Amino acid sequence: MNPKTETIILRARRIVTMDPANPVATHAAIRDGRILSVGDLDRVRRYGDAPVDERFADKVLMPGLVEGHCHVMEGGVWAYPYVGYYDRVDPAGKTWPGLRDIGGVIERLRAAERGLPPGKPLLAWGFDPIFLGARRMNAADLDAVSPDRPILVMHASFHVLNVNSGLMARAGIGPDTQVHGVLRDAAGQPTGELQEMAAKFMALRVAGTEFWRAATMPGALDRFAASAVRAGVTTVTDLYNELPDETVDAYRTATADPAFPVRLVPAYNPSGLAPEQAVQRLAELRTHNTERLRFGLVKLMTDGSIQGFTARLKWPHYFNGRPNGLWNLTPDMLYSYLSAFHRAGFQVHTHANGDEASEVTLEALERVLAEAPRFGHRHTIQHCQMADAAQFRKMAELGVCANLFSNHIYYWGDAHYTETMGPDRAEAMDAVGTALAAGVAAAIHSDAPITPLAPLFTAWCAMERRTASGRVLGANNRISRQQALAAITLGAAYTLKLDHDIGSIQTGKQADFAVLEDDPTDDSLPLKEVRVAGTIIGGRYHSAPATG
Repeated sequence: MNPKTETIILRARRIVTMDPANPVATHAAIRDGRILSVGDLDRVRRYGDAPVDERFADKVLMPGLVEGHCHVMEGGVWAYPYVGYYDRVDPAGKTWPGLRDIGGVIERLRAAERGLPPGKPLLAWGFDPIFLGARRMNAADLDAVSPDRPILVMHASFHVLNVNSGLMARAGIGPDTQVHGVLRDAAGQPTGELQEMAAKFMALRVAGTEFWRAATMPGALDRFAASAVRAGVTTVTDLYNELPDETVDAYRTATADPAFPVRLVPAYNPSGLAPEQAVQRLAELRTHNTERLRFGLVKLMTDGSIQGFTARLKWPHYFNGRPNGLWNLTPDMLYSYLSAFHRAGFQVHTHANGDEASEVTLEALERVLAEAPRFGHRHTIQHCQMADAAQFRKMAELGVCANLFSNHIYYWGDAHYTETMGPDRAEAMDAVGTALAAGVAAAIHSDAPITPLAPLFTAWCAMERRTASGRVLGANNRISRQQALAAITLGAAYTLKLDHDIGSIQTGKQADFAVLEDDPTDDSLPLKEVRVAGTIIGGRYHSAPATG
């Protein structure tokens, strides 16, 4: 089948359209890569007696899922050892066992180090000390792998990393280093833990910046796309990238290939340029837009990570008494960037984990909108982990969207309950129900590779609000199955300003489908257990790799 030159009719056991005017169907006609008609066979054949594709007769089709907050690093990180706490499935379907103590991390690093040529840096990712006891990993731990070879271990949050003595020496990190985010012991010596951008940059310029140059790494874009197909996702974001020319060229080449199985929506990280220069750069990037590649978003980074203790929290701050977090952009710089991009007509997405970061972002947005009112801006706050009811009401008042990190409840909810936020605030984290009740246009996300790219699992998290131990956090903030499915389809598409083109199965929209073995509307089956067979994008089918 060539979806660009003929009409084809897909038959399915059931088609869940996410269109309230026509919610279910059995057939969909496709022409020129778009949806022509949806209904029963008699309806779709009114457009012509086209052949019927029976491959999906025993499957369930729904709109291609939309991951409104993930990163191309999901494809790049698998070039390096995974040293995280939870088991993880790579894009090829291989399961990597989680590591439950620092000793296990060191052993996996030693095995990887033995296969490297002399002098080549050892990079690893996924480490999360919050699960491994009170003692933090330090340079001496990594020196046990090699004291001389540069070693860099990125935390699961990507806001913090650990390095060994050899890398610190090469980076010039010592007792006299005056850079915010260099963690020190009681004697004032750097421990090898580096928090947030300024400190991390000192190590990355020595060890390499491959994590942020993933698009140009061999095979990374294909791995990223394979993760998406496995999850039923047809539109992905790369939601924080400086977008140098080589990355843009890689995106353009990949998405120009009809066999590439995802639509890609990058968000520009402007932090290396003055606001006016950054606006000009994004305007230039937008000239490359196609149906498969959409530039035009900008992403600003306020605070850090709650579990990394770098997020900015309002009183009473961290439950265990740790100091409040760090600003990656000062409130003044945040306003300057917001104002410049808003006035130029762009949509701004702003990272805000802590409630203080949400407050500062809303204050800046309110000021910008008072100075330069604009309908339909759809500026979006990303994560909103600790946003409260008043902040959601303010978002609705300003027309600001929210994309909440619901996976956080499962992966870090227990740690937030006992260590970072305490029980009261942990119950209120990632409050999708509160956001929707306030009238906020909301989506939910995985932030892959921070957590696995799997929107049906994310939807389950928002519905059930269960931690990894089974504790329910904030039962009153649970959302319905229909609301959860909307959040990973039309809701996410809305936050990307693409709901006119994707997110539901309706005439005129892109012929993008998630192909499922199970019915996602079946209340007897948890959404996280719904099996994905593959995806259809623009009428072309892609099967999901088997898990092994």
